[in-house]
Amino acid sequence: MSLIDRPRKARGAFFTPPAISQFIVDWAIRSSDDSVLEPSCGDAAFLLPSAARLSTFGTKKLDLKNQLFGVDIHGPSVVEAAARLQADGFEASIIIGDFFDQSPQPIYDTVIGNPPYVRYQQFSGAARAKSLQVALAHGVRLTSLASSWAAFTIHASEFLKPEGRLGLVLPAELLSVNYASQVRRFLLNRFAKVRLIIFEQLLFPGILEEVVLLLAEGRGTSKSFEVYQARDANSLTKIDTKSWRDFMPSAGDKWTPALIPTDALEVYRDLTQGAHFTKLIEWGDTYLGSVTGNNDFFTLTAEDIERFGLARTEVKKISPPGARHLRGLTFSEKAWTQLAKDGARCFLFAPPHGNLSDKAQAYIAKGEAEGVHKAYKCQVRAPWWRVPLVAQPDLLFTYMNHERPRLTTNEAEAFVLNSLYGVKLKPETRTVGKATLPVACLNTLTLLGSEVVGRSYGGGLLKHEPKEADLLPVPSFAVLATLQTQLQMIVPQLSVALRQNNLLKAVELVDTVILERHLKLDPKQLIKLRDAREALFQRRVKRGRGTSGEN
Repeated sequence: MSLIDRPRKARGAFFTPPAISQFIVDWAIRSSDDSVLEPSCGDAAFLLPSAARLSTFGTKKLDLKNQLFGVDIHGPSVVEAAARLQADGFEASIIIGDFFDQSPQPIYDTVIGNPPYVRYQQFSGAARAKSLQVALAHGVRLTSLASSWAAFTIHASEFLKPEGRLGLVLPAELLSVNYASQVRRFLLNRFAKVRLIIFEQLLFPGILEEVVLLLAEGRGTSKSFEVYQARDANSLTKIDTKSWRDFMPSAGDKWTPALIPTDALEVYRDLTQGAHFTKLIEWGDTYLGSVTGNNDFFTLTAEDIERFGLARTEVKKISPPGARHLRGLTFSEKAWTQLAKDGARCFLFAPPHGNLSDKAQAYIAKGEAEGVHKAYKCQVRAPWWRVPLVAQPDLLFTYMNHERPRLTTNEAEAFVLNSLYGVKLKPETRTVGKATLPVACLNTLTLLGSEVVGRSYGGGLLKHEPKEADLLPVPSFAVLATLQTQLQMIVPQLSVALRQNNLLKAVELVDTVILERHLKLDPKQLIKLRDAREALFQRRVKRGRGTSGEN
């Protein structure tokens, strides 16, 4: 099936709320002779209000065809767009074609629209190769993980006159994902002024994707950009021009910190760039747990082992799939034993190298009879039934969370599967790290940092890729070596608070030791950090509930 034939959602095309398209059109079109390009015009969501906008400036309807231009790869959408325009007495020049095939013509006063959003998993083959080549032609090297909008944004910019204006609806990935770093750098290097509007609520009914509005203009270089936080699409009619905040990103940084109020951001940056806090990667390596290819086959309960007659030497101790059992500060041998007694999948089929026992061979044959060996991860390894084990971690890291990422000391010395990350501490940091990091990471600054370096997913979940987990701001080795005894003293109180799901109490206990007593942080500054973390958390949770002014 070609991209043209695919359904609208599969093509990454979504209906733009009229309040959004009208706002961008009003911002972008400033005179009667402005020329407008909508490079993914769909059903004329931007061309139609553009025609009306130009008409209010006195542009004659007969002239609109020479000022309004559209491109779309989907033929039926182009027909629909023309019909909608014609119904209101307007006309535009619209062609059917792939925007990436259009040679840049810097002749337009404004380029506006809602670029198609196709994730890299579906954006493949010739289409992806073409987009990467187009971006490279403009001097931007995108990774193969880039979604369709990234190259589209770069290409669209090159159709503008020097003082032209770019107004696009983009995924909020622009702020946070690693592959978008090249797009962020491009925008600041290409435009004299860059503005972003960020929303508290979701804009697209039934779609969990968060979006931002990009408003960029003029040829030049920007060291910073301005950001405005709106409640929803309808609130755009009441923008307070005094509420725009200037944000200057550090080199290579995400733009997520732009969501933090200025005064709190100053405290956050002072602490994270000082000697008292460092990144998790300075403590050790973070990595994804082992991938089995079929957990139902490879992970076993104690009852399974007896039923199939496997020897304990033919299995490995693992943290069971999932993370629900990791609520405390340590994953102890006692806790693991209880899980095993309760029937959790605490064992991994991992027969030793050499001759296989009859029971192990029988279990492998059972897997082949069930087609387990045909799973992709099994097919690409030899033998298919031997799961590659990652290093036994010192700490367990939950990378997909509702409230916060959890670090847990692996006292049970269990191996880990890919529902978790493992953290292998450096030899020189291991003793202190195992004893203190799970406790110390319950401080407000680290919790705020987790919202900054992570990303929000459907349902309001906070996810950290391994490289993002590496960037988590945590207290330095020197600080925790000094505070080890004090932190251990509050562990009993912390454990009670965590069992009661009282995160606020737990954080207050840790903040008292690290931020207040040791770092002498001003109470007002601590409140600013807490309020900033709470604001980002609530923003994520509200979006996860799917609340939207457009529903």
